[in-house]
Amino acid sequence: MNAASAACFRKAARSAPAVALAVALTSCAAPQHDDDGPAPRPSTATHQAVRLPPVHAGFDYQIGGPYQPPAGVRVVSRDHSATPARGLYNVCYVNAFQAQPDAEHQWPADLLLRDDHGKVVIDKDWNEALLDISTAAKRRRIAAKVDGWIDECAAKGFDAVEPDNYDSYTRSGDRLTDDDATAFITMLADHAHAKHLAIGQKNTAELADRSDETHLDFAVAEECAENDECATYASAFHDRVLVVEYTKAGMAKACSGFGGRLSIVRRDRDVSTPGDHGYERATC
Repeated sequence: MNAASAACFRKAARSAPAVALAVALTSCAAPQHDDDGPAPRPSTATHQAVRLPPVHAGFDYQIGGPYQPPAGVRVVSRDHSATPARGLYNVCYVNAFQAQPDAEHQWPADLLLRDDHGKVVIDKDWNEALLDISTAAKRRRIAAKVDGWIDECAAKGFDAVEPDNYDSYTRSGDRLTDDDATAFITMLADHAHAKHLAIGQKNTAELADRSDETHLDFAVAEECAENDECATYASAFHDRVLVVEYTKAGMAKACSGFGGRLSIVRRDRDVSTPGDHGYERATC
């Protein structure tokens, strides 16, 4: 038994209820991985391990369209409509907290967040309607749709899911709260774990210290160097952080401060594909 397994057995013996102790000990006995490989984490929903992304690995962010991963890439994030990249660790992107541009009609009208005049609240940067996660009942209904996308990710063979716009409450005009956001992401996390998928926190550094509460496993951080947030994610998720920078300055800062610890890539803001005008990709 290695040190990690021994520690797990001690923790299970201290904390697991008697009825669940055998299940907890079985989880402890699962094969362990090297620190730089996809390590297992016990799932809150199933008591079975999910594979986490490797630490400090070659990474590519392909949510704008899939393409052949460049040499050295071990982790790739793609939209849930795409197919996973063979032989790599695949993260499945879903827009969980907002409607895709021009997709408002795909949601019931009462699940779109509205202002005091009844108008839909829009994320103006991306022209996306905010979803109304303000009540438990609405969260359950929205989760039912998002869970369907998560099910698709699992069926296709993705390893993890990346629910976007966790921070939508900050654009809601105080109509949504951080507690609404954490309650909803926890629902998604438990469903993802039940499907044997890891789940990443997308941005929202101010809630990174609630990762144990929300059951999130790693982070996908856009411009964390640019915003001096990489250390926050690295601490909360034990360096399991996928960093996307969009500027030369941000990339230089990310590589200088965290190039030996985190998985870092620079992409163009449209996350375009090779051959498209404006395509950019760089690594440390």
